Amino acid sequence: MATAYIETTIPSYYTSRPARDVVQLTRQTHTKIWWDSGCSGFELFTSQETINEASRGDTDVAAKRLELLSIVSVLEITSRVEELTKRLLSAGLIPANVASDAIHIATASVHGMDFLVTWNFKHIANPHIQAALREEVASFGERLPVLCTPEELLRDEDN
Repeated sequence: MATAYIETTIPSYYTSRPARDVVQLTRQTHTKIWWDSGCSGFELFTSQETINEASRGDTDVAAKRLELLSIVSVLEITSRVEELTKRLLSAGLIPANVASDAIHIATASVHGMDFLVTWNFKHIANPHIQAALREEVASFGERLPVLCTPEELLRDEDN
């Protein structure tokens, strides 16, 4: 069974109030369709970093995010994950002020995830840095998962 690492934008989009912006609303809708239709049959994983991020903000909404994540297995942030995180930051691929994005990439990579599912196009699923991320992760002896959105994973039968 294929594996997918779920980072914080997924439960955030799933549980947030419907957006007024059509792009955000479409992303919310695709997230719900993907999640509710069985997440492409993937075995889902996340990390304590995602849980920490999902816990922040409005307590009612945070509770909904955490409830959604309660069915997801939590991967350990090992010393190897921490080491790869530092490499991604020191290489300038991920800015230090969003170190959590590097933690997500490192956790998914070190634990051998097939996919990292995200709506974060700035620092994770950014096509301008993916080749450099892949190269840095490979030089560390790991494989970068496919970085994608729920929309990209939807199958015809899901729509």
